[in-house]
Amino acid sequence: MDAGYPRIASAGPAGPCVILSAMSFSETLSALAQEGAVLAGLAIALAIALVATPLAGRLAGVGGGVDPVDRPRIHTIPTPNTGGVAIVLAIAAGSLVFVDLSGSMAGIFVGLPFVAALGLLDDRRGLRPLIKLACLTAIVLIPVVAYGLSFDRVTLPVLGDGDLGWVAYPLTILWIVLVANLVNLIDGMDALAAGIVAIAAATLALMAVSFGRLDVAVVAAAVCGATLGFLWHNYHPAKIFMGDSGALSLGYLLAALSVEGLLKTPATITLLAPLLIIAVPLLDTSFVVLKRLKYRRPPFGADHNHFYHRFLRIGFSQRRTAAYLHLWAAALAAWAILVRFLPPRPTGDWDLSNSLIVGGTGLAVAAGSIWMVYTLEILKFRRLDALRLRRTRPAATETEIRGEVEQDLETGEFQAVSAETGEFGAVGR
Repeated sequence: MDAGYPRIASAGPAGPCVILSAMSFSETLSALAQEGAVLAGLAIALAIALVATPLAGRLAGVGGGVDPVDRPRIHTIPTPNTGGVAIVLAIAAGSLVFVDLSGSMAGIFVGLPFVAALGLLDDRRGLRPLIKLACLTAIVLIPVVAYGLSFDRVTLPVLGDGDLGWVAYPLTILWIVLVANLVNLIDGMDALAAGIVAIAAATLALMAVSFGRLDVAVVAAAVCGATLGFLWHNYHPAKIFMGDSGALSLGYLLAALSVEGLLKTPATITLLAPLLIIAVPLLDTSFVVLKRLKYRRPPFGADHNHFYHRFLRIGFSQRRTAAYLHLWAAALAAWAILVRFLPPRPTGDWDLSNSLIVGGTGLAVAAGSIWMVYTLEILKFRRLDALRLRRTRPAATETEIRGEVEQDLETGEFQAVSAETGEFGAVGR
């Protein structure tokens, strides 16, 4: 179903990459309006998710589809975790009517029900992490090995195109498995994962249209619509969770679609864009894993040091925490879109105006990211933890309080402050 729009051109392996802005932003929006399948897929998926999510919740009692209050999630009552079933059905309904299932795209949809089934099994049986990882890797082999889903070339700034050869296949497998797990790991708070995926999918759909990859755009739009429909039921206080069936499936689709729609396209932004649209879960997981390695703990165990845990500890409500993290993800996605439609080297030569705009905006986004991680998480925590210590140990000196605050920051072992009462209470690991 690829449209006959001009494609991005490249100078080839020996020369620098030439990024021709084949479709401007306004042309891309016009193409979206003309190609009704993209918006129709979004609308169908949204409507089905709105209706099917409560039905999936009612079926949660069959087979134990309920999240107890014993996981590193932020919830206080047992909650249905079968929302992923509704999400996957909505995506399929919004996509399959319009998409030509052949080649790599067929492989993506063949693998999707297996990923969802693996997530459902994990929600009910609690699979060991290594077993789940091995099963997910085996499923990813379906689109990659059996249907040829891979990116065999990579375009780097200045250096141009490079042929990956056989390495393309393990890299593609690693990328899909990584993103699926990143989305799964960040799904620990009401509305967080669904909102971030909706932002990423909308960005991916827009870029896919600009590259003339309309099949990918339709599916990405359906992903966006399904997550938006699910969000209606998942905002705090959530009536239902997506569970591993939803989180793994959404991550799998984002990664696979980014390979099919962006990474196969010879333009520098196609390497940068997928990293930017999943930057928040990538940074979040990296932060947690590095901290666990630092203290010689298993790197992929359950943890209470995710960004959202830390924001809640300093007194943010769940809605406010989700809003800040969604805003962060949207800012990174917006910068990716800006680089796509205002490339620093539109014809192979540096454009000063474009470079200054993109560079200045990138610095602003980077500064906002640093502010998000450091100011909100660290500085406010220092103030609140010092306040706690002064309340509980009135005889302690300022030097002792500062030393204990620094120790709490290093180890991650401290008490939380309630957003509702302002009182401190113990937080488990």
